Amino acid sequence: MTSTAADSASQAHLGDDPDTATRTAVFQEHRILLIGVAYRMLGSVVDAEDVVQETWLRWAGADRAEVREPRGYLVRITTRLAIDRLRQSRSRREAYVGPWLPEPLVTGFGEAVPDTAERAMLAESVSFAVLVVMESLSPLERAVFVLREAFGLPYGEIAAALDRGEPAVRQLAARARRHVDERRPRYSVDPAERRALTEQFIDAAAGGDLGRLLALLAPGVRLIGDGGGKAQAPLRVLETADHVGRFLAGAAARMPGAELALTELNGQLAVVLSVDGRPDMAFSLDVADGAIACVYIVRNPEKLAGVLE
Repeated sequence: MTSTAADSASQAHLGDDPDTATRTAVFQEHRILLIGVAYRMLGSVVDAEDVVQETWLRWAGADRAEVREPRGYLVRITTRLAIDRLRQSRSRREAYVGPWLPEPLVTGFGEAVPDTAERAMLAESVSFAVLVVMESLSPLERAVFVLREAFGLPYGEIAAALDRGEPAVRQLAARARRHVDERRPRYSVDPAERRALTEQFIDAAAGGDLGRLLALLAPGVRLIGDGGGKAQAPLRVLETADHVGRFLAGAAARMPGAELALTELNGQLAVVLSVDGRPDMAFSLDVADGAIACVYIVRNPEKLAGVLE
């Protein structure tokens, strides 16, 4: 929900309530945090915005005498709504056609996150690699992991948000952290190296140059494509440089005249391919040891609406 939407919603819901301006200002102060929590929980920008909209409506109608700390209240409502939505979406994701990837999130943290360490932490917590691993966590484990690892909330605050005891929350956190650490790839790459490899990847892929692509891909590279049954994409994970390179070269040959643009998605440099001015696919690359280790491709049109904003 945009600021304008929040302001419109507040006027519609509260009418002439003299407290409207204060409530709106408080909500807007914490809105980025709430979107961050909801997106990491759900892997969907649209669902995250819906959850935050519902949080706003509950905040607008809340008895202020019962709200001791607005930030805690808003995080608690957002987290619980996200858990409910995640539970509801599990059956849909089990029936999803082909591999599932998160809806790409335009980040570009910029001046809002000037500290390098904090920026790196936020970027990693929305990366495709981590969000895919988090899909295998239970809703409660995912909530604890997001609140603790991405935002550093104290265990007591997380326990209050989830209506659980602090010892139970600590156990959930340890289990979730262990699960993610065991499964997520460990890549540490200089941004300049990532950009250079990404630009070389664009040139090679755009030209359908199989030889150059193979030179850029790690021997055990993987390609995960998400078409959702609505756009052509591999129905299984592709593995090895030969399979991935041939797929990419063939895809480029089928899309002459497509436009490629660099952007930042999910905290990493990414590529958006557009046809006739509309985004057709988004590429995100994991880089390790000077080569491309994993290629993520999102083609489901329902997930691409916001990638060129």
